[in-house]
Amino acid sequence: MKKLMIAAALAAASTAAFAYGEAITVYKDPNCGCCEGWVAHLRESGYQVKAINSNDMSAVKKRLGVPEQLGSCHTAVLDKSGQVIEGHVPAAAIRKLIAQPKVHGVAAPGMPANSPGMGKMDGKLVTVDFSGRPFSQD
Repeated sequence: MKKLMIAAALAAASTAAFAYGEAITVYKDPNCGCCEGWVAHLRESGYQVKAINSNDMSAVKKRLGVPEQLGSCHTAVLDKSGQVIEGHVPAAAIRKLIAQPKVHGVAAPGMPANSPGMGKMDGKLVTVDFSGRPFSQD
Protein backbone atom coordinates (compact mmCIF):
# COMPACT_ATOMS: atom_id res chain seq x y z
CA MET A 1 0.00 0.00 0.00
CA LYS A 2 2.83 2.36 0.89
CA LYS A 3 4.51 1.75 -2.50
CA LEU A 4 1.23 2.50 -4.29
CA MET A 5 0.86 5.82 -2.45
CA ILE A 6 4.46 6.80 -3.27
CA ALA A 7 3.96 5.89 -6.94
CA ALA A 8 0.76 7.97 -7.09
CA ALA A 9 2.50 10.96 -5.50
CA LEU A 10 5.41 10.72 -7.94
CA ALA A 11 3.05 10.49 -10.92
CA ALA A 12 1.12 13.57 -9.77
CA ALA A 13 4.34 15.50 -9.18
CA SER A 14 5.76 14.60 -12.59
CA THR A 15 2.55 15.70 -14.35
CA ALA A 16 2.59 19.02 -12.50
CA ALA A 17 6.27 19.53 -13.23
CA PHE A 18 5.70 18.73 -16.89
CA ALA A 19 3.04 21.45 -17.15
CA TYR A 20 4.81 24.08 -15.07
CA GLY A 21 6.18 26.85 -17.21
CA GLU A 22 4.53 25.57 -20.39
CA ALA A 23 4.08 28.40 -22.92
CA ILE A 24 0.54 29.15 -24.11
CA THR A 25 -0.57 31.69 -26.70
CA VAL A 26 -4.08 33.02 -26.03
CA TYR A 27 -6.14 34.72 -28.72
CA LYS A 28 -8.90 36.87 -27.25
CA ASP A 29 -11.30 39.66 -27.98
CA PRO A 30 -9.78 42.94 -26.71
CA ASN A 31 -13.09 43.92 -25.08
CA CYS A 32 -13.69 40.74 -23.07
CA GLY A 33 -13.01 40.95 -19.32
CA CYS A 34 -13.57 37.27 -18.57
CA CYS A 35 -10.72 36.39 -20.95
CA GLU A 36 -8.39 38.42 -18.73
CA GLY A 37 -9.64 36.42 -15.74
CA TRP A 38 -8.78 33.15 -17.49
CA VAL A 39 -5.33 34.44 -18.48
CA ALA A 40 -4.74 35.34 -14.81
CA HIS A 41 -5.80 31.78 -13.81
CA LEU A 42 -3.24 30.33 -16.22
CA ARG A 43 -0.45 32.57 -14.96
CA GLU A 44 -1.30 31.75 -11.32
CA SER A 45 -1.06 28.07 -12.31
CA GLY A 46 2.49 28.52 -13.61
CA TYR A 47 1.92 28.84 -17.34
CA GLN A 48 3.79 31.40 -19.45
CA VAL A 49 1.03 33.25 -21.30
CA LYS A 50 1.28 35.43 -24.36
CA ALA A 51 -2.09 37.14 -24.93
CA ILE A 52 -2.91 38.40 -28.41
CA ASN A 53 -5.96 40.58 -29.04
CA SER A 54 -7.94 39.70 -32.14
CA ASN A 55 -10.96 41.38 -33.71
CA ASP A 56 -11.62 38.26 -35.81
CA MET A 57 -11.91 35.35 -33.40
CA SER A 58 -13.94 33.34 -35.94
CA ALA A 59 -10.93 33.23 -38.25
CA VAL A 60 -8.64 32.19 -35.38
CA LYS A 61 -10.98 29.36 -34.36
CA LYS A 62 -11.34 28.17 -37.96
CA ARG A 63 -7.56 28.22 -38.52
CA LEU A 64 -6.98 26.18 -35.33
CA GLY A 65 -9.73 23.64 -36.03
CA VAL A 66 -12.11 24.50 -33.19
CA PRO A 67 -15.50 22.84 -33.82
CA GLU A 68 -18.13 25.57 -34.13
CA GLN A 69 -20.49 23.94 -31.61
CA LEU A 70 -17.73 24.02 -28.93
CA GLY A 71 -16.93 27.72 -29.29
CA SER A 72 -16.31 30.16 -26.48
CA CYS A 73 -14.85 33.65 -26.18
CA HIS A 74 -11.12 32.87 -26.44
CA THR A 75 -8.85 30.25 -27.97
CA ALA A 76 -5.38 29.18 -26.88
CA VAL A 77 -2.58 27.04 -28.28
CA LEU A 78 0.09 25.16 -26.37
CA ASP A 79 3.22 26.46 -28.06
CA LYS A 80 5.18 23.22 -27.75
CA SER A 81 2.58 20.69 -28.96
CA GLY A 82 0.13 22.81 -30.96
CA GLN A 83 -2.77 21.45 -28.91
CA VAL A 84 -5.76 23.79 -28.75
CA ILE A 85 -7.71 25.00 -25.71
CA GLU A 86 -11.11 26.59 -26.30
CA GLY A 87 -12.75 28.68 -23.62
CA HIS A 88 -12.52 28.63 -19.84
CA VAL A 89 -10.73 25.30 -19.46
CA PRO A 90 -9.20 24.87 -15.97
CA ALA A 91 -5.45 24.49 -15.52
CA ALA A 92 -5.93 20.91 -14.24
CA ALA A 93 -7.56 19.91 -17.54
CA ILE A 94 -4.71 21.58 -19.46
CA ARG A 95 -2.18 19.50 -17.51
CA LYS A 96 -4.16 16.41 -18.48
CA LEU A 97 -4.18 17.57 -22.12
CA ILE A 98 -0.39 18.02 -22.11
CA ALA A 99 -0.02 14.44 -20.85
CA GLN A 100 -2.12 13.19 -23.80
CA PRO A 101 -0.43 14.57 -26.94
CA LYS A 102 -2.73 12.62 -29.28
CA VAL A 103 -5.69 14.80 -28.18
CA HIS A 104 -5.87 17.77 -30.58
CA GLY A 105 -7.94 20.01 -28.35
CA VAL A 106 -10.32 20.48 -25.44
CA ALA A 107 -13.10 22.94 -24.74
CA ALA A 108 -15.32 24.37 -22.07
CA PRO A 109 -18.10 25.39 -24.50
CA GLY A 110 -19.93 28.65 -24.04
CA MET A 111 -19.11 30.64 -20.94
CA PRO A 112 -19.84 28.35 -17.95
CA ALA A 113 -20.37 30.22 -14.67
CA ASN A 114 -18.36 27.59 -12.72
CA SER A 115 -15.15 28.05 -14.71
CA PRO A 116 -11.91 30.04 -14.25
CA GLY A 117 -12.44 33.64 -15.24
CA MET A 118 -16.22 33.33 -14.95
CA GLY A 119 -16.87 32.36 -11.35
CA LYS A 120 -16.19 29.97 -8.52
CA MET A 121 -15.16 26.46 -9.51
CA ASP A 122 -17.49 23.83 -8.02
CA GLY A 123 -15.95 20.58 -9.28
CA LYS A 124 -18.78 20.07 -11.78
CA LEU A 125 -17.31 21.76 -14.86
CA VAL A 126 -16.99 19.22 -17.67
CA THR A 127 -14.35 19.87 -20.30
CA VAL A 128 -14.81 17.97 -23.58
CA ASP A 129 -12.41 16.94 -26.32
CA PHE A 130 -12.99 18.23 -29.85
CA SER A 131 -15.15 15.22 -30.70
CA GLY A 132 -17.51 16.22 -27.87
CA ARG A 133 -16.57 13.42 -25.46
CA PRO A 134 -16.07 14.26 -21.76
CA PHE A 135 -12.37 14.84 -21.09
CA SER A 136 -12.09 16.20 -17.54
CA GLN A 137 -14.30 17.24 -14.65
CA ASP A 138 -12.98 19.99 -12.41
